[in-house]
Amino acid sequence: MASGGERKGTRMADQVDSTRGAGSDYLAARQLKAGSASWVLLAGLGVAYVVSGDYAGWHFGLAQGGWGGLAVAAVLMAVMYTCMVLGLAEMSSALPAAGGGYTFARVAMGPWGGFATGAAILLEYAVAPAAIATFIGGYVESLGLFGITDGWWVYLACYVIFVGIHLLGVGEALKACFVIAAIAMVGLVLFAIGGIAAFDAANLFDIAPTDAAGASPFLPFGIVGVWASFPFAIWFFLAVEGVPLAAEEARDPVRAVPRGIIVAMAVLVVSATAVLLLAPGAQGAQALSESENPLVSALEVGLGGPSWLSTTVNYIGLLGLVASFFSIIYAYSRQTFALSRAGYLPRALSKTNRRKAPTLALVVPAIIGFVLAATGNGDILINLAVFGATLSYVLMMVAHQVLRARHPELERPYRTPGGRITTGVALVLALAAVVATFLVDVVAALCALGAFAVLMAWFGFYSRHHLVAAAPDEEFAALAKAEEELE
Repeated sequence: MASGGERKGTRMADQVDSTRGAGSDYLAARQLKAGSASWVLLAGLGVAYVVSGDYAGWHFGLAQGGWGGLAVAAVLMAVMYTCMVLGLAEMSSALPAAGGGYTFARVAMGPWGGFATGAAILLEYAVAPAAIATFIGGYVESLGLFGITDGWWVYLACYVIFVGIHLLGVGEALKACFVIAAIAMVGLVLFAIGGIAAFDAANLFDIAPTDAAGASPFLPFGIVGVWASFPFAIWFFLAVEGVPLAAEEARDPVRAVPRGIIVAMAVLVVSATAVLLLAPGAQGAQALSESENPLVSALEVGLGGPSWLSTTVNYIGLLGLVASFFSIIYAYSRQTFALSRAGYLPRALSKTNRRKAPTLALVVPAIIGFVLAATGNGDILINLAVFGATLSYVLMMVAHQVLRARHPELERPYRTPGGRITTGVALVLALAAVVATFLVDVVAALCALGAFAVLMAWFGFYSRHHLVAAAPDEEFAALAKAEEELE
């Protein structure tokens, strides 16, 4: 084991290496626009991240666990996300930076743990918009808009238009995102009105039980069906954890970020409950599991055919998908920006334009996402995104545990109710969710694991030797380390 003097010498040598190529103007060229978002806009951002999950994606879980299996999985995932959000609220109040979960893990677990968390988050946010783009393509084709019958035109238009809006600046982007998300929530209210009128409880249990262990009308695919439904239940909440990525652009981030993410989570629990109960109850779980447009098909079957209500929900549903697509572009750009600014990714990715938007951090992941979307395999892309997400949840919850144990002196304006027990619950459920991605599609999960391994290899062989000590995330970590040594 190295002595204290040896460790200090190593740290000093690392610091000399880490500042190479980062002159006094380095951070000046990598500034975000501070004070652009109130807690209300952050809550809207949190809802926008996720609202597409109410309109499409979750229903694939009916084929894995039946209604009962998906319902149990959704309850467990709601518990996981609620506990995790409370932990993230604490860490974001103590460490407000654009890196979000990566920043928390960097302070708690060093550069390797920080980059592993950031890489997992980046994997989630790069793939999730691609999956959503395939659903947008399905909506556009079902509505017969513009005579489009080939989805890749839709995918290309989505990336070009919405990346372009983000390049105009964060204030404009978040306000547009808030308006679109609000309209999407109105669509869910309209769906709920029609869903209540068409609801029949017998429709929830119309999938015949299999011979799986524990199978019943409630759990037609048995206990393992509950577990296999996790990735699709996660789609009701996926990406709400991205709210802390707006910390450097928030107004009073210490208070605004915790309040915004908690309010967003409360709204999402209500919307998920309504959709999960009413859509299968209107159409039937079996038929809904095969639908490309679940809320609209549920209304059309339940109400005896197309109507003004189903048509309205169809158009608004397209806006719901757009809201999540639009907002997750923001999330991947800020995660890419933070990792690049600190030297974990190529530094060119963090340069900002005159409107303080990170240009290449917006464009490069968009190109990757478009290529993935062009495959048209939305259900497979969901599993890829969920693998990255759940792996990051495990690491972020470990970070909360470590920060509580090793840095009790860290100022925490907001403290998680239940402390380490709360995030411990989220940690256990997140571990189970990681395994569940392999139950659903082992090839997709292995592909995601391979992509994660490539990113870690990049860090191990190159970027860990070129970190930027002056970056905010690295300064947070250095300060925490110094205080720990003083203790």
